[in-house]
Formats: sequence, structure tokens, C-alpha cells
Amino acid sequence: MTGPDGATGGRARVFSGMQPSGAVHLGNLLGALTSWVALQDEADCVYSVVDLHAITAPDEHDPALLQQRTLDLAAVLFGVGVDPARSTLFVQSHVREHAELAWLFNCVATFGELGRMPQFKEKAAGRDASVSVGLFDYPVLQTADILLYHATKVPVGEDQRHHIELARDIGQRFNHRFGDVFTLPTAILPPVAARVMDLQDPTRKMSKSSGTVKGVVHVLDDADTVAAKFRSAVTDSDGEVRIDRAGKPGVTNLLEILAAVSGRSVEAVADEHAGSGYGALKSAVAEAVVAFLAPMRARSLELAEDPAELQRLLAAGADRAREVAAPTLDRARAAMGLLPPA
Repeated sequence: MTGPDGATGGRARVFSGMQPSGAVHLGNLLGALTSWVALQDEADCVYSVVDLHAITAPDEHDPALLQQRTLDLAAVLFGVGVDPARSTLFVQSHVREHAELAWLFNCVATFGELGRMPQFKEKAAGRDASVSVGLFDYPVLQTADILLYHATKVPVGEDQRHHIELARDIGQRFNHRFGDVFTLPTAILPPVAARVMDLQDPTRKMSKSSGTVKGVVHVLDDADTVAAKFRSAVTDSDGEVRIDRAGKPGVTNLLEILAAVSGRSVEAVADEHAGSGYGALKSAVAEAVVAFLAPMRARSLELAEDPAELQRLLAAGADRAREVAAPTLDRARAAMGLLPPA
């Protein structure tokens, strides 16, 4: 990573982050991480384990577990193909500029726009008085995460697009008041399987927090576990394999997963399996997913067994991130009139 702007060697800069809040599942992988890996071929990529976001819910915060999950997530990110030679991967709290820029943006963002954020409304429902300020304010920290690096593209799931719009609004407001400091990002969505659904309840997204035990496939699940989960996947009673998200959510989910892991269109996969029956479809999806996950699982487990090497890679990533984050923060401080240290 070189230079303070949104491009390196003519390439766009990408930023994205993931919370260390539990085991990485197939929805995370197909909805976000495969895009992270692919983007390395065309962009200057900056990726972060966003541990500061993970402490915004005090009742869910276990300090020892957070440290272990941070290392576990880093191992999986490297394992699925984030390449430290081509991308910058670091732990958010290791780059202090994130927290400081978030405070500067707190003085630009408004209470009203944060209060309208859908995810805050959902998580705070019925418990407004006990919700942490961090949970209310985390979109501002997320804005700092992105704008520190002059990212022009941010790969997100469908339910995160409003956060990118907020980041644009805050960045534009800052630039208007204090001068052009920040690059305004755009959201990019993966082309297929952006919403992987729970195998037992295909009307809900696959989720580490609210998913069913048999409905969530984890990247580190062994082959037998993966196959068993797909064999028990909920479909419907008519036996016809076709795409119909509203009428046949379970079957459609299986087709979209198979398309994503095989690199084909959903239509091509549906045509291939038309008339084959649900048992054959489930077996085909299970076999394809097991083959897709096998090398990622092996690399992730190997790295997880060497925490010292993980720490070394993350420290090197933090040093590279700071090469851009520090001058960006300095420009923002100067623009707002803060006296520089002697």
C-alpha cells in the first residue's frame, strides 16, 4: 500500500471488515469473503478484523473469548485466500487512528441519522435504556474504518448498503465544512449468493447469532458434518427443482449455493438438475461445498495452530495500514483546526 489517495498503481482501493463474533459460516464466505479474495486481482485491498465493533454489546462481550475469536477469524481470512503479499489485513484496535477519527466524525454526524439506522433499531428494540453508546455509534466508527483509507469500493451484503450511504454523507459533510480530505466510497455487491439462507429455515439468512444448529454450515466444519447438514436441508413437497425464491425458498437456496461454489449461473445449475429430485440435488450441493471448503479449512487450521505466525502477519498488516491511516488522520485534524503536537 503506497500513497494517501484511493488508488495505488492505477488500481482502486477497497476496504472491508468483519467482526470476530463467532465461527465463519458459508453465508459469510459466499456473501463476502469470496469477493474479498477476488478483488485482490484488481484492487489495492485493505481488510480488517474489526474487534472494536465486537465490544459494542457489553452483555455479549467475553474478553478472553474475544481474543481467541480475533485470532481464529484472522486464520480463516488468510485460509480462504486473503494474501498478505497482495492485501493488507490487520486488527482494527491495532491501528489507533480508527478510534480517533471516529471521534472527529462524531462531531460531524447527527443524532437523528444514527437513530434511523435499521440495525440499531433492531438490536435496541425494547431495551433503549440499557443499550451501549457504542452500539448506537458504531456506524460512525465504521465510517472512520472506510474513509481512513480513501476506499473507493466497499464490498458489502445487501443489508449493509445504508451504512455506506451514511459514510458518504458524513464524508461529504466533512469535506464541505473543512475542505476536501476524504474520498467518498461506493458499495459493491457480490454477483451471486449474496444472501445465503439457513438450511432449516430458508426464509431467514444463514446467521451465527440466530441460525439453527443444522441450518448453518461453518467453514471449519468437517466433510461429514457438511454433508449431513445438506442432507437434512428443508425443501418442499412437490419435488420439482426450479428457481422460485418466494414459492420454493429451500430449493432456490440450494441452487444458489451450488452455483456460487461451482462458478456457474443459477439458471445453468437449475437446468442441469431439473427432474433429478431433491435427494440428488442435496447430494450434489453437499459434494460441491465439501470440495470447495476443503483447501480453505486445511489452511485455516494450519494457521490456527501457529498463533505466533498469525500475530506476526497481523502486526505487519497494521504497520502497512498505518502508512495510510496516520497521514489521513493528520490531514483531518489539521482541517478541523486541532493544534498539532510539538
